[in-house]
Amino acid sequence: MSELLDRIDRLNEIGIALSAETDTPKLLELIMMGAKSLTHADGGSLYFVKQGELSFEIISNDSLDIQMGGTSGNEITFPAIPLVVDGQENHSNVVTHCVLSGETVNIADAYNEDGFDFSGTRNFDVQTGYRTQSMLTFPLKDHEQEIIGALQLINARDTGSGAVIEFREVEQQLAESLASQAAVALTQRRLINELRELFESFIRMIASAIDDKSPYTGGHCRRIPVLTMMLAEATHRTDDGPLKDFRIDDKDRYELETAAWLHDCGKVVTPEYVMDKATKLETIYDRIHVLEARFEVLRRDAEIEFLEACLEHVLSDAERAAKRQEFENYCAELQRDLEFLRHANVGGEFMRDEDIARVERLAGFEWTDATGERRPLLNQDEVSNLCIKRGTLNDAEREVINNHIVATIKMLESLPFPRNLQNVPEYAGGHHEKMDGTGYPRGLRRDEMSVQARIMAIADIFEALTASDRPYKPGKTLSECLKIMGLMKQDNHIDPDIFDIFIREKVYLDYAEEFLLPEQIDEIDETAIPGFAASA
Repeated sequence: MSELLDRIDRLNEIGIALSAETDTPKLLELIMMGAKSLTHADGGSLYFVKQGELSFEIISNDSLDIQMGGTSGNEITFPAIPLVVDGQENHSNVVTHCVLSGETVNIADAYNEDGFDFSGTRNFDVQTGYRTQSMLTFPLKDHEQEIIGALQLINARDTGSGAVIEFREVEQQLAESLASQAAVALTQRRLINELRELFESFIRMIASAIDDKSPYTGGHCRRIPVLTMMLAEATHRTDDGPLKDFRIDDKDRYELETAAWLHDCGKVVTPEYVMDKATKLETIYDRIHVLEARFEVLRRDAEIEFLEACLEHVLSDAERAAKRQEFENYCAELQRDLEFLRHANVGGEFMRDEDIARVERLAGFEWTDATGERRPLLNQDEVSNLCIKRGTLNDAEREVINNHIVATIKMLESLPFPRNLQNVPEYAGGHHEKMDGTGYPRGLRRDEMSVQARIMAIADIFEALTASDRPYKPGKTLSECLKIMGLMKQDNHIDPDIFDIFIREKVYLDYAEEFLLPEQIDEIDETAIPGFAASA
């Protein structure tokens, strides 16, 4: 009775361990070692049902010192056992019969048992010098009573003499009880893994949706997780300076990478004509072509005026030549103005005040439409867009773009994230904040942000500067990007300590070698980067 109570206690301990274990290989080993311990078995094998076969997951034998599968690192070389042979259920094998029938099979001596084919067992014994005798094989059933596998134990041993004995009824009952708990634990782990896989596929689907919606930002959604984790790992490795105590474990890594994948999910609500605005005059189409048509009208009107003057007046050769020169000069001036507007429409890093004044002057020109009405060459909306100083977005459109982070936060905060992902909204929602509180949407300061959010902010900026798939600019070289970011550090826009790690640990170079064009990777003099501290 004392021994039985000890075994029940052991069964309870194993059950608790099974429910707590999250690593599948370790879980399988717990099941195998627990079953052997409860039944005093010398060996055993654990099988899973996979695609009509029973595959070996763990093989253990104490006498032969064999450990395969699980966390042993030893590959299982035995082939899977088919459940169906020649169109018929395979009941000749003990394990397959157990799975097909759902019944426990308890054999006292395999060499004196009829009804099963033990040729494989005998061959194994011949090759190893082992003697397989008692067998206890029982199915693993999940919560829906579906058989997911089987556990076979070999050679029960008497605790006193060590002799091989048959598996008694008490061992069978304990083993079956363990099998029930093991199946629940395995099913739970499988369901958790399936839900995790579903969740990860879903967040990648969102990035893919943004990719399909805008080819100019989809690459960004895929690259940010890579760069974020590179920088996080570099910060984790730091053993001196202000961030020497920053450490992340696997849970933290999963949470941060999830946030990186979802950091721009709000862009699904951003209109395409704003997200993909490649030029200043682009809406559904590029209105520069409308301006070109107006300039052509001005040129043709001038040509008609010149020709009419030639027909209506008797002009000398000198007068005719002067008129033609005047017409050609006018056309050349029109062409120069049109080329200027084409260049202004492309957008760049900065538009000079004198260029803005020239746009406003051209807006004062007039052209005649098809109804004969005189209209300004540039309307107010066209002037406003052409005078954008940086990039291609006007203030209203930039507000629409910036609103994607508000949408991101709103979407993420509405989701019931589990405890291990509770920080995803904060990490993802802070990548446009600045350390001095001038960022958006919440105007957070450095001490109000987690290290992870500050890491993501730097990753987001560096990726945007280096990206070569944006419609409005080429990707910058490494030296240009690091100079800009160094100035941002000096202006207290990005975290200074993380930026120093970004440079010191060569994260920028590791990322560049994987994602940048060869012509973007130029020579870097780290001592010339503004504000960079070479040592912590």
